[in-house]
Amino acid sequence: MIADFRRLRAGMAGLAFLVLTALVAVAAPLFISGHDLSAAFAPGAPRQAPSSDFLLGTDAFGRSMVDVTIWGARISLTVGLLATLLAVGIGALVGITAGHFGGWAGTVLMRVTDWFVVLPVLVLATALASVLSPGMGTVVVAIGVTSWPRTARVVRAQTLSVEARPYIERAKALGGGHGHVMGRHILPNVMPLMLAQATLTVSEAILAEATLAFLGLSDPTKVSWGTTLQLARQVGAVSADDWWILLPPGLAIVAVALAFTVVGRALEQVLNPRLQELM
Repeated sequence: MIADFRRLRAGMAGLAFLVLTALVAVAAPLFISGHDLSAAFAPGAPRQAPSSDFLLGTDAFGRSMVDVTIWGARISLTVGLLATLLAVGIGALVGITAGHFGGWAGTVLMRVTDWFVVLPVLVLATALASVLSPGMGTVVVAIGVTSWPRTARVVRAQTLSVEARPYIERAKALGGGHGHVMGRHILPNVMPLMLAQATLTVSEAILAEATLAFLGLSDPTKVSWGTTLQLARQVGAVSADDWWILLPPGLAIVAVALAFTVVGRALEQVLNPRLQELM
């Protein structure tokens, strides 16, 4: 699997970019102080255009856009990953349960899944976030509990395929219970698909976090790419043509979302036998 993935240049490029982004985000406190990110002690003049002192200019508080963009990666990536873990966890639980038990239980679970599928995820997440107190946890929950249906459908399909294999019948004949079959036989077989689905879900979660923050449904005290764009909207950066406040976080969102999507598509090609011929 690893060797096949290495042959996909786009996937390797996306993975390298994500690893670099994660390392920079984790190391941000080593070269960016909280003092420089404070609105009260910002090092520059508000809305200063790019210069030798501030390569990407400053925001409405006078904070360096380089610092704001790098620090924003910490919140945006954290929210995206946590929301993805929640969404994939719910989707895997629903999919494995529906595929393994079948019958009326599986039918009910898949009808609930279909109900979530037809609802606009962003609208549902916005409605959920608006009734809860603003904060990073609220955004994680709002995205996670509305983004699981696709994972559930993929996992259920793979579960049904695994259930038809002879060794599952042998495990049941030897006294293996539902927990044994699902945990020891089905889960390991659906894990690769869950991984591929997770990489695609992260990109959607990051975009959703930016949207919710832009709408003012996130914690305004946290520096993320979404809250940076929200601040730019509030101060009229678009009408004032202060492009340096909008461009860095916007490009960061696009680049990271695209990288996760490319990695996810590459994993799909590796894991899906019908796509192996395209490699």
